[in-house]
Amino acid sequence: MPDLKKLAEIIEPEAKVLGFDLVRVAWFDRGAEGSDEPTLQVMAERPDTRQLVIDDCAALSHRISDLFDELDPIEEAYRLEVSSPGIDRPLTRLKDFADWAGHEAKIEALEPIENQKRFRGELAGVNGEDVSITDRTGATHNIAFSNIHSAKLVLTDRLIASTAPLNSAGADEIDEDNPDVEQED
Repeated sequence: MPDLKKLAEIIEPEAKVLGFDLVRVAWFDRGAEGSDEPTLQVMAERPDTRQLVIDDCAALSHRISDLFDELDPIEEAYRLEVSSPGIDRPLTRLKDFADWAGHEAKIEALEPIENQKRFRGELAGVNGEDVSITDRTGATHNIAFSNIHSAKLVLTDRLIASTAPLNSAGADEIDEDNPDVEQED
């Protein structure tokens, strides 16, 4: 497996040049659709919108590809996947837990806290290097950021409402070339 920290250090400046924040760099031994080819996944976002449109993904993908062709930091064959973090996004940076406070999340700890490794509840914010989450019983758990193995937002109506697209242009357009699409009068 490639050194993800090193790859992130290479990719982050390229994302910044385009005005994006790097959210995550991950490696999956099996690619999409059951492919045997591993996948390097790069997630980024615009800091002002927390979104990335398809043209943004393409621009970042081209920058990374061109740079990796030059540096060759990964020895084996792989697929490059560049995407937005999506609505039920992974929480990978301490600031993510502060930004998404008030939303429901799942957190898995590396080491158990009071005999518990998995937590689900409302993010209650950040205190120093600790993330706080309040579970359904009303108990608040403080988890050291360094002890978080994985975390992601849970898809809820509140999350959907708070992440509505900034621009819905084209959402009501009719595809007259596609007979399978019903058209309204």
